[in-house]
Amino acid sequence: MEKSLCVLASLLSLAGFIRGAEWTAESFSLLPNHTTPESAKWTEAPTAAERSGDGATPAAGTEPLRSTASPAVSERNARADKRGEEGRRGDPNTKDDKKAKLVGDRRRRSVRRSLVRRVQGPAPVAGSGRHSPHPVHRRHPAGQELNLEVSWDWVESYKVQLSNDTVEWQTCMNGTDEAIFEGNQNPEAPVLGLLPIPTVARFIRINPQTWYSNGTVCLRAEILGCRVHDPTDPYPDQQERGSRDNLDFKHHDYKEMRKLMKSVTEECPDITRIYTIGKSYTGLKLYVMEISDNPGKHELGEPEFRYVAGMHGNEALGRELVLNLMQYLCKEYKKGNQRVVRLVTETRIHLLPSMNPDGHEVAYKKGSELAGWAEGRYSYEGIDMNHNFPDLNNIMWDAQETAADPSKVSNHYIPIPEYYTQEDAMVAPETRAVISWMQDIPFVLSANLHGGELVVTYPFDCTRDWAPQENTPTADDAFFRWLATVYASTHLVLANPDRRICHYEDFQMHNNIINGGAWHTVPGSMNDFSYLHTNCLEVTVELSCDKFPHASELPVEWENNKESLLVYMEQVHRGIKGVIRDKSTKRGIENAVVKVEDHDHDIRSAADGDYWRLLNPGEYKVVVWAEGYFPSMRSCRVGLEPHPTICDFALTKTPIQRLKELRAKGEKIPRDLQLRLRALRMRKLRASTKAINRRRESQARRARSS
Repeated sequence: MEKSLCVLASLLSLAGFIRGAEWTAESFSLLPNHTTPESAKWTEAPTAAERSGDGATPAAGTEPLRSTASPAVSERNARADKRGEEGRRGDPNTKDDKKAKLVGDRRRRSVRRSLVRRVQGPAPVAGSGRHSPHPVHRRHPAGQELNLEVSWDWVESYKVQLSNDTVEWQTCMNGTDEAIFEGNQNPEAPVLGLLPIPTVARFIRINPQTWYSNGTVCLRAEILGCRVHDPTDPYPDQQERGSRDNLDFKHHDYKEMRKLMKSVTEECPDITRIYTIGKSYTGLKLYVMEISDNPGKHELGEPEFRYVAGMHGNEALGRELVLNLMQYLCKEYKKGNQRVVRLVTETRIHLLPSMNPDGHEVAYKKGSELAGWAEGRYSYEGIDMNHNFPDLNNIMWDAQETAADPSKVSNHYIPIPEYYTQEDAMVAPETRAVISWMQDIPFVLSANLHGGELVVTYPFDCTRDWAPQENTPTADDAFFRWLATVYASTHLVLANPDRRICHYEDFQMHNNIINGGAWHTVPGSMNDFSYLHTNCLEVTVELSCDKFPHASELPVEWENNKESLLVYMEQVHRGIKGVIRDKSTKRGIENAVVKVEDHDHDIRSAADGDYWRLLNPGEYKVVVWAEGYFPSMRSCRVGLEPHPTICDFALTKTPIQRLKELRAKGEKIPRDLQLRLRALRMRKLRASTKAINRRRESQARRARSS
């Protein structure tokens, strides 16, 4: 734990509270009792009203905090104080008081965990789902502010007390009166407030005064301020943990992102290429950075990999990590880093930093402190792209339920339904662009980078029968669990057993990975579509509790994720791969089906006949067939080594297929083919004769019995 105090600048994010109860948020006790005044230099940040030009910024330590409460709020405060006094005079052992105390203790423990400096993000809150509506924001440590945000339940006004020992508490004053801080008035708009004077403290107490009348128990707090080092620390000059990589650690808007990507291509022109896959609703291009030793071309046997970030525009961390990754790969390749050189020369890497540039522009303008939990999440048309892909899961499951033999139902390359292709279908242009991209390039492995939680999820995301939560594994469940574990176990925060939880779910009991359906159902997810419509396996990575961390935290977040990003890409070289060729012409066969025995999910070969099948170590029987060819089977062994096993196939054309091709060309039929066709037709004739005889015998028996 870092030995430092905090100059309290701003605090909180509140989302409701226990009625009539007093609530305390305690940080870790880091130093012996200290005096409250702090002599360090301080720059006071403006309030929300002052940002709009309605007032001047007071000088720190010279002007008391102005009350932000309206007369109506003051009247409610008086009523709340009266209710609080009556509650304190009542029986402390009532059921309601016991419940309030129990929940208050639990919230107190939760927020104590939330104040660990190393792991950023929100404290546990009430709610459900991957995209809980409880925002978290950061202000640069130089700002002295109170940051108040909300969920669907909120506190409208509150008082603040500070302490260094939890015994003596000092209330923040507004002149001679106790200061009443204005809270939230709706579930989206953040509210900033100011402490009266920069203060050194270890504990903070929040006393709600008024609240949303229909609210339920929900309270969260966030402290923002300057860290003050412990004078007894034996290593006072130790630098705060950051990154040694010389990368552009900042948040980039659309123009800055383009500029950065261009600078990378100029620095490494031999291994990079920028291309676009389409445009957003407002016309912003969806840029992709390709990194390969032969950019612009698919090389035979070389797997294709992709990272997609920014599907939700306000989840900005993934966008910045992808931009950092392209810089890192360029710089390390030039340095001769053998690991990076091997990745670049053996893999064709595609990096899409912003799938939803329209949404990101909205969130970027608000900044990490003011962008709400959902502001910028959706496309310009209000579409959640993570629910916008064709729901192929239920198409497959419905077909299996009605089929006489469910094993005959296609388990891969399921076509897009007709309704989805209509012009009036509610499909975002960004989604259409990504689907077209998936079909153009034979991707093998991918990850979809999100934010707001710390967990890695894997398909299926959609549950059967629309169950809210249900473990819904794929045929490749074992390998998906491996992929998720690879990322989670190398992520510096996810791998930390002492980390706090982001919201209310402790994913450490699942080793920080979970089946998407077991978390909550997501019909129309990109992961499920990628698995059922293409050959590509894809997981979702929830990178951080904070969707939009402050720029000062980006170096740490890069270090948290760097190894995970690299080792996950390396998994594209597991399993088996090879080329499926025509035995006579030696040409690659496109769309040949590759089936692994006991795996109810097949893949297909690419245009050049090459294929990649991701598998865990083991012995496998692999069958390959294509239209017009006899099937071929062979055993393939996958070892523990971090490279694929080569399993090539040579398929022989059927006589009928050869006959069709020769007739199409007007060529003479060879003698050997004539003999094979003669034998084949004779077998068919004999088989049909037997079938006719059996049918006649059956009819005769029925006639005799009648």
